[in-house]
Formats: sequence, C-alpha cells, structure tokens
Amino acid sequence: MPRRINALATWLLQLEPDEVAAILTYRRDVADRYLRTLKDLATQLTDADSVHAGEDTLDQGAVDVLGAIVAQGNSGTIDTVCAELRCSTGDFERAFGELRRRALAWPEGSRLAAVNSVRTSGAAQGKLTLRPKAPTRRKASAVSPIVPAMSTVDGVARLLAHCEQDTFDARYTGGVATVEIRRVARALRVADGVLRLWLELAAEAQLVGVDRGRLLPTKQADEWLGAQPGPRLAALVRAWQRMDWRPEPDQARAALRDYTGAAGLLLRRSTLERFQADEAFTRTSELVADLAWERPAVHDERATAAVITELESLGVVAGGALTPLGVAVLHGGDVEAAASELMPPATEKAAFQTDMTAVVNGLPAPELSATLNLVADLEDNDAARVWRLSAGSVRRALDTGLSAGEVLERLAAVSEAALPQVIEYQVQDVARRHGHLTVTDVVSCVRATDPTLLQEIAKSKRLASLKLRFLAPTVLASAQPMAETLAALRRSGYAPTGLDAGEQSIVETVERKRAHARGERRPDRWRTEVDDLELTQLAVRLVEQERPSAGRGTPRGTAARMLRDQNVFLRDEEVVLLSSALVDGSRVEIKYATGPRAVETHVIIPTKHLEGVVSADLADGTSRDFEIGHVRQVGLPE
Repeated sequence: MPRRINALATWLLQLEPDEVAAILTYRRDVADRYLRTLKDLATQLTDADSVHAGEDTLDQGAVDVLGAIVAQGNSGTIDTVCAELRCSTGDFERAFGELRRRALAWPEGSRLAAVNSVRTSGAAQGKLTLRPKAPTRRKASAVSPIVPAMSTVDGVARLLAHCEQDTFDARYTGGVATVEIRRVARALRVADGVLRLWLELAAEAQLVGVDRGRLLPTKQADEWLGAQPGPRLAALVRAWQRMDWRPEPDQARAALRDYTGAAGLLLRRSTLERFQADEAFTRTSELVADLAWERPAVHDERATAAVITELESLGVVAGGALTPLGVAVLHGGDVEAAASELMPPATEKAAFQTDMTAVVNGLPAPELSATLNLVADLEDNDAARVWRLSAGSVRRALDTGLSAGEVLERLAAVSEAALPQVIEYQVQDVARRHGHLTVTDVVSCVRATDPTLLQEIAKSKRLASLKLRFLAPTVLASAQPMAETLAALRRSGYAPTGLDAGEQSIVETVERKRAHARGERRPDRWRTEVDDLELTQLAVRLVEQERPSAGRGTPRGTAARMLRDQNVFLRDEEVVLLSSALVDGSRVEIKYATGPRAVETHVIIPTKHLEGVVSADLADGTSRDFEIGHVRQVGLPE
C-alpha cells in the first residue's frame, strides 16, 4: 500500500490546481479531512472506505475499465485494456476519464494503475458495457392515479384490521418471517410483495407495533383511520420517503428488519428524480435499464422496477410521469394538500340490504366507520366494504348504553335510503331480551372468618378507593386487583395474605424498577459540507506549496516535487540538491538508514527515480537501489 500511495502522490504532483479541485469535487469525503500535503491527499484517496464510496458513483462502463486494469496487474496499457474489453479508444477514454476524475486510476507513463482497495476484479462478460439507448419520452397525458392510491390506503387499513382481529406474529429476533408474510397475504388475498409494502409503510408511519411477539395497531393508527383519505395517503407517502430497505422481489425476504446504510433511500430518491411532470417515459423498462447502467452500485433492474411500482401504487407516478403529488414529494411541496386534492372525499353513506349487510363503495368517512363498527362486523374489505349486522353486534351496541331507538337513529343517519324492516326488527328483538341477566365485575375478593372484621373494613374511609361491597357476610368484593387490594389493607394496619385459585399462599416478590431505554438517536450533522470555493482554495494550496524554488515545469522542479512528497526527513535544500543530481547526473553524498540506529554513507550518481526508489551508481562501479524514505541526509561530497 505505501508504494501505491507514493505512486498516486507522484501522479498528483503532475496535476494543475483545477485538476486536483476536480478530484476533490468527486471525492468530497477526503476534502473534509486534515490535508497538509499532496502526500496526505494521496493517503486519504487510497483509504478503503473512501475508495468504495467513489466506486459506488461509477457507471457500468467505468466499472468495466477499472476491473480490466486491476485484472492486468496494473501493468496494462490502453491497447491491452481495449483489446480485453473489445472496445474503441473513444469509449475507453470516456470511461477512463471517470476513473481519473475520482483518482481511482491514473496513467504511469504508458502503463495504467489503480488504487489497491478497489473491489472490482474484472469486466462484466469480458467486454465494455455501453450505455443503453436513451429512454424515449412523450408528452405527459392525464392518467388518474386515484385507483392505485386508494387501493394502497385501503390495503393498509385492511392490514390494521387483520392485526387487530387476527394474529400476525413477529419473531423474537426482530422482523416478520417470510412464512408469516405468505400466510397473511393469502388471508388478505394479495401478493407477498404487496403485503410487505403495506406492512413496511404501516410500520414507518407508526401505525403498527410489536407487543409480545404480535403485531398490533397503535394509537396513531386510530387517528389515521379516523382521518380523511387525503391525509391518510400523505402519511403513507411521507413514510415511503423514509424507508431504507431495498426491495428484492425475486427473493423471499423478511419484513420490518433493521437495515444499515442508506441503500434503499438512495435507490428510491434517485429513481424519483428521473421523472418529470410535463414529459412521460414511453416505457419504464428503458428507464430501468438506463439507471442500472448509470449507477450499478445503487440500481439493479429488479429493485428499480419494484421502486417504480411503489411510486405508482402511492399515486406519485402515473403513466410514466409525475403526478401533482409526485411534484410535491420531489420538490418539498405541501404533500398533504396535494394528496387531499388527489383523493376523493370519504363516503358518508352506506347501502343497507335486506340480507342484514351494509355496503360502502370507496373509503368510508370516519363517522360512517364508527357507526358501522359499533353496530355491525366488517365482513368483506375488497373493492367495496361490507359490514354485517347480527344479534351479537347489535347487543354490543346496546351494551354501550344506547337504546334500540338510538341505534336505529344512528343507522338511519348513515343510510342512503330508508332502513329495511328486517334490520329494524333485529334491533328491536335484541333490545327486548337485553339486560334480563346482569353480571357484576369483581377484580378481587376479601374473605374473613369474622363478619365483624369485614364490617369494619367496609366502613373504613381509608379503603374507599377499593370500592368494597358485600357479596356474602364473609366475602367482600374489591374493584382493584389483588396486589393493590393487599397493599391498601396493609397501609391501613391489617395483615392480609394472598391466595391463588388453588387456595395456595402466593409468595410475593418485589419487582425491581427499571427505566425505559432511550431509543436510538440519529446522528446530527455538526459539520457543514465543504463548498466548491473551499475545494478550489484547498487544491491551489496543496499544489502551490509543492512548487520548489527550482521552478515548476522544469525537470528539477518536477523531480523535487516528487522527492519532497516521498521523504519527510529532508530539508528543502537537500531535496533540491538530490533532484538536481537526478537531472544532471552529478555526485551527491547521502546518509542512508539500514536499521533502527544504523546509518550508512554513500556517494552516489542517481540514474533513475521510480515509485519512491532511486537507482544509482556507486563509487566502486556497482549499482544499487535506495528507498527515498530511508534517506536521512543529502550533501555534496568532500
């Protein structure tokens, strides 16, 4: 690695400030580090993480050329690389220019070299991948995104209803297993990928959570279900913008997993940015192929096609162009206002049938949903929602304190026409039998062999919170659980004991208190990104300080700039002296370190300087190579 750093530093010394500034523009991560010299810059440019980040910005053609250079052991030439990739010189120069601008590869004379940390090992299919034909466009036409957007909003509502009424298990290690996704997808009659999108949207929008290994709706879900369709869609679109998982429709993948990095965010954002409102793509498959070539590290054809499907299902893209909602999402506009304008208002009336059902076309208004959920049970949730009234559902409404007349009044208020007589008969029949039996809620009981003791306890004002009442002369009913009842009696000076259902004494343990763990904090950027002016100033400073007194552009100046970057021990005048000897072939005396405390003195005539090594002729007529970094002193021979 040090020799490759020196080779890169040697190449950087040959560049002008504007060329160094261009490298810093493409590799901004290194510009934000402490750089004193071009040697420091070369060191940072060969850092593995920085190199990989630079590789991720390459197009497929540049990746192919980089792979060929590495495969030829950094000793290939333009002709050998073009022969391996079966490409023209023009196509090679374009791709190699992308590598030069990122300092991932550079020329060393006639040879081509690349940094050591690259991940690529060869060209795709042994040839240079040319950019596909530009995607064809046409003038955008009015294509309504209402149907897919409404289907997604309704699908998330169906998912929430399933989580509340049926089991949807989560794994103890986190996420939802593939087998569980398939089971619920069959129950909801949708494809696995569609259900996973609904699930990820609901989770990102804080509509579902995990409780004891089961997915359940959250309090935010109740508010979401009570909102109009527009705000509901807006909440899902904002959740989509935060999703970081990468869609892979060809693989069985679990859902609700924690993903590192921002691959999914970058994939979705870069796909959305290619769409326009006034022009539409004739075939989105052409856009997919173009994106996959342009950023292969981010896009592949399956994942990008899946993202476009997501955009269409949310009403952000329709007919190959951005919708008004998509424009608001892309340019930071009012997403909720655009979604409210897109989605039709909720349906406020239901069609009651003689078969004891109520049918709602479209998304029901919150008031309609509340009334039907109170008096009936949701039976079908496809294109039209169907609620069914039964004796049990009507009894549930009467249990809230409503009378038969009040129930019928509420149903009539949300009915498109007069209520069928069969529904009125059902409500009145259930009301006649309602309340003949009563059940008292007892949380815990207090028993004693002495009725007088219980009379004393029942009259105690200090125990009023227990709401004690007699069930029998030796039994008191408490409105509080056993633990709270025991604690209250003990505070009042009594010494009760707890018994379980088997009349066995309960051994009480004191629960240790624990604070809730703080959620994972997202790191905030505390440093602003280096702007273009600062990059240019940094490039000029790095280049200009490498200009020796011998003058830039002369052989001595070029040699001196290389040597200065390869040795931190020599003074400027020693660097100039050694560079002059390289150019003139004059004799110099050097102190050369051969060990921790061992230094040799040699009088040499330098003949060649390459990659941090000077080849020289000695006084005895032999030749030897000296590493520049080991030279401790340079002077004129006596």
